[in-house]
Amino acid sequence: MRWIVTIMVAMLSFSSMAKPLSYYFEQDVEFDKTIPTPQEVLGFEVGEWHVRHDQLVRYMEILAQKSDRINFEIIGRTHEQRPLVMLSISTAEKLANLEQIRQTHLARLANNEQAKSIQNEPAVVWMGYSVHGNESSGSNAALLVAYYLAAAQGPEIEELLNNTIILLDPSLNPDGLARFANWANSNRGMNLSSDPKTREHVESWPSSRTNHYWFDLNRDWLLLQHPESRARIAKFHHWKPNILTDFHEMGPNSSYFFQPGIASRKHPITPDENVTLTKAIANYHAKTLDKNNALYFTEESFDDFYYGKGSTYPDVNGGIGILFEQASSRGHVQETINGTLTFAFTIKNQLLTSLSTFKAAVDNREALLTYQAKFYNQVIDLAHDESFEGYVVEGAKDSTRIKLFLNLLKQHQINAYPLTKTLKAKGKNFSTNSYFVPLAQPQFRLVKAIFSEQKSFADNTFYDVSGWTLAHAFNLEFAQVKSSWGLEVASTAWQKAVMPSFATLKTEYAFGFAWDDYLAPKMLNSLLKQGVKARVALSALTAKSHSGEINFAPGSIIVPAGLQTQSDWVAILNKAQSQFGIAIKPITTGLTSKGADLGSRTMAVLKEPKVLLVGGKGVSQYEAGEVWYYLDRFVGIAPTIVEMERLGSIDLANYSHIVLANGNYSGLPDSDKVAIKSWVRKGGVIWGHKGGAKFLADQQLLKANYLSRQDVASAFKTKGLSYADKDHLAGRQRIAGAIFNTDVDTTHPLTFSLNRDTLPVFKNSTWLLEKSEAPFVNILTYPKKPLLAGFTDGVNEQQIAGAAAMIAHSYGRGSVIAMTDNPVFRGYWYGTSRLLSNALFFGHTFRVSGN
Repeated sequence: MRWIVTIMVAMLSFSSMAKPLSYYFEQDVEFDKTIPTPQEVLGFEVGEWHVRHDQLVRYMEILAQKSDRINFEIIGRTHEQRPLVMLSISTAEKLANLEQIRQTHLARLANNEQAKSIQNEPAVVWMGYSVHGNESSGSNAALLVAYYLAAAQGPEIEELLNNTIILLDPSLNPDGLARFANWANSNRGMNLSSDPKTREHVESWPSSRTNHYWFDLNRDWLLLQHPESRARIAKFHHWKPNILTDFHEMGPNSSYFFQPGIASRKHPITPDENVTLTKAIANYHAKTLDKNNALYFTEESFDDFYYGKGSTYPDVNGGIGILFEQASSRGHVQETINGTLTFAFTIKNQLLTSLSTFKAAVDNREALLTYQAKFYNQVIDLAHDESFEGYVVEGAKDSTRIKLFLNLLKQHQINAYPLTKTLKAKGKNFSTNSYFVPLAQPQFRLVKAIFSEQKSFADNTFYDVSGWTLAHAFNLEFAQVKSSWGLEVASTAWQKAVMPSFATLKTEYAFGFAWDDYLAPKMLNSLLKQGVKARVALSALTAKSHSGEINFAPGSIIVPAGLQTQSDWVAILNKAQSQFGIAIKPITTGLTSKGADLGSRTMAVLKEPKVLLVGGKGVSQYEAGEVWYYLDRFVGIAPTIVEMERLGSIDLANYSHIVLANGNYSGLPDSDKVAIKSWVRKGGVIWGHKGGAKFLADQQLLKANYLSRQDVASAFKTKGLSYADKDHLAGRQRIAGAIFNTDVDTTHPLTFSLNRDTLPVFKNSTWLLEKSEAPFVNILTYPKKPLLAGFTDGVNEQQIAGAAAMIAHSYGRGSVIAMTDNPVFRGYWYGTSRLLSNALFFGHTFRVSGN
């Protein structure tokens, strides 16, 4: 019997913080007893443990089986193959007629039917929870929200279901949520610790905020780099909701935030009526939180500028996006300046504002529907009021990059039309390999936003980036089209391209392929991994073929027959060109018409890169993750990721490259620093950007001077400023995220495939490299007027002008490459990311001193 008593005591200890349903819901709410509660399915009360994603999904499945108010579907899969779940919730009658309701809802936005009666049309309300995995009160609250919608009885729930279609996404980031549930649950004891310093409240690196590749999915709504985002946006446009909620957490010592945010920091394209409706909805949140004596604040933090976040993407699509931020317990209970904060309390607040959102949607249904119809029905008139017709984008030689760009537009319901005749715009002739994006289309506002090069703003303080011009990120030349005169385009918009087919290759003296295509590094790496021997042409050449002469630009890859040891090497080439869509061209002789012959010493040897990516505490998990994502998805390289604390145990001789993403590497032991220097001197290639570049300079591996953030900030005049000017000065001194132009040394191996002498880069740091006096080492430099889009104070721009953006030189037999900016920012900077892959394959091919 003693063991039974022991178990009972243990159960009581574990459940000491458990709260029953009566804690979360008002006493007068009645529930259908045939619908199982979360506790009946999970085996514990909501808030007692952090729900795992599989448990969350299972409960939603059971609710859909038991309730005729809920449809359950899987709309996609994460990188780790977890299901992305969506519940459609309404009356049984509406669910039976759901597709017709959806079509009617969208028809009013497309057919100029603004005056059509909306008396019986439901508002569409999207409830999204915990896009950051370790902000888990949202997903745990989703259990209660779903239960309420499935089981609540009475006039209030009937009114709600009769007037809305609710789309419930219980976990926007399943992979992150799963990691965090495991962390929080495995680090709690029978007796809960509220000490903020305990392991339960302090995650190890990388945190569960992010998805599989350590990306912040709340910055990916516009960029669509990940399957979670692509599935969500497809469903978003399938419905175009009137309200979209985005439930987050913030620091434990805060209270509760809901929008509106700071009024002066909304995007100017967002209509003022959006703010009016947001304020009207906010009154419902205030009322319910007041009733529960919960602290909260509005309009003094966060912004609605960057359209790539969950709470702002709806704003440019005719909906109302609403951000909620709950002070986080991080684990199960934590001491804060406001007293003891329990996980259950954080869940209750998220539930309360979910319910107040429903009330607001019902009461403001007609206003929301009318606003959305007006938003879309007026776009043609707005487009005609503009001084230009749209944008033309040059496709250039890289077919993959332009396809990726066009596919991104298409996912956002933006149409682009191929030119059928050359067009002159902004003094440049755009070829028929270009595309026209008209303003006069339903996504008029989003088109303007993604091509915007705005540089001045009413409020210069930004919560996130101030510039995100997509064409710049893809390094695609574009221009406004002022008139339709001379503009000839295809009658139908671009559709997803079909992979090209190629003639079967047969054994020849050699083969070659261009380095222009975005997937060329991935194809080369695939060939090298399979044992194919290849060379890179460091200068242009003209080779002979059966069909005539073929021009190969610098950076072209040559595969000579005489070097091959694999018997099936030609079959490998055939498979590669079909897989990657890049033509491999036969060469009949090693004697060229122009340039170096194929046996020349300027044909540099290529080897499969063995990459060591340094991570761990002190390194930005986002920027390390962005490097990992790029190498894995677009180059086919699996980097060896090693935390700084383990670096001393690694034999560096096993690696050809070391990559240092942004971080603080000053804590590396001296022995590790010495080992790195020795490794580079013996032939290793080391890359560092931002904090990684600073480390290289501090260790004198990089022969360059720099301006620290403090050096740049000191250029601002501060005499006579009052305390009230403090935040404004900080906003001027920082670069939240803007786009700058650079001048390119197009003759350098690190810039192979860049066909323009300028390259846009993304900058969110004021750390600067001074231009080197040594010849041949300044790869990218900022011009006199570098700012292309976004906000940068004139004082910062003056200091950036003329500085170096990228420097590379030899160090012993190895190479050191440093960049002031992140070339793979958020995964969508397809232009600058080629610098990194060039460093991996060609970083050993130049021999220049930095002295």
